[in-house]
Parts: sequence; structure tokens; C-alpha cells
Amino acid sequence: MNEERCQALRLLKTARGQLDGIIKMIEEERYCIDISNQILASNALLKKANLHILTGHLESCVRHALDHEEQVDEKLQEVETLLAKLMK
Repeated sequence: MNEERCQALRLLKTARGQLDGIIKMIEEERYCIDISNQILASNALLKKANLHILTGHLESCVRHALDHEEQVDEKLQEVETLLAKLMK
């Protein structure tokens, strides 16, 4: 597993722990603002994890495609589609 995936995995495991904590907070009827702040923190971790995955993709899959010209258009289209989703 490359370094980017290791970092993403670490962040996702942390987010999973936060989600469990958020569920418990809701079950315990904790203060709404505290819950919302924890949800925002979890979202930030998910975004960071996604950035590591995308960085790894660019450094490996897209770089590999540059050496195999028939794959370049496909990889560029994948990235363009993903960027469109991120911009929504």
C-alpha cells in the first residue's frame, strides 16, 4: 500500500471513531451545536482522506497512463468527472 493510501486509511479510521462518537452524542441527546461541530470535523477528515486518494491516483494511475498513450484520454475524463462532482 502506498503512502497516500496509508494516510487516507488512518484518516478514515479516525473519522469512523468520530462517527461512532457522534451517534452516541445523538443517542444521549447532547447539545446540537456540539454534535454539528463533530460532524464538521468528520467531514474535514473525509475531505483530507479523499485528497490523499486523489493525489495517489494522479501520482500513480495518471502518471502510468502518460506512458501508455491509449489510456490518457480515459484517465483525464475520470479526473474531469470527479472534479465536476467536487464542484457541486
